[in-house]
Amino acid sequence: IKFGKTHKKVHTELSSDNPIDLTRYQVINNYMGRAGLINSGGASGDNDFADAVKTAVINKRAGGMGLISGRKAFQRPMKEGVKLLNHIQDVYLTKEITVA
Repeated sequence: IKFGKTHKKVHTELSSDNPIDLTRYQVINNYMGRAGLINSGGASGDNDFADAVKTAVINKRAGGMGLISGRKAFQRPMKEGVKLLNHIQDVYLTKEITVA
C-alpha cells in the first residue's frame, strides 16, 4: 500500500525549514484548512510564556486555529496560568498578526 507518502519535492522545493511553512503544510493536510489545525503547546519548561506565544504566532500565521496548552497553564499557580492563557488568547484576537 502506498498511501501516506510525501513527495521529496515537499522538502526540497515546495517548502522550507521555516516553522510557518512547516505548519502550513500541516494545515494543507487537514483538508486544505477545512478541519482546523490545533497545535500542541509542547512540554513545559523554563521559557513557557515565550514558547507558548511563539507557537501560537506560528500556528496563526500558518492558518491554524488554536493551541493546546495544558501543562504550561495548569501546572503552575492560578494567576500565572491565567496570564499565560491570556497571552495565547491575545495572539489569536489581535488583528496585527495575520496569515503569512
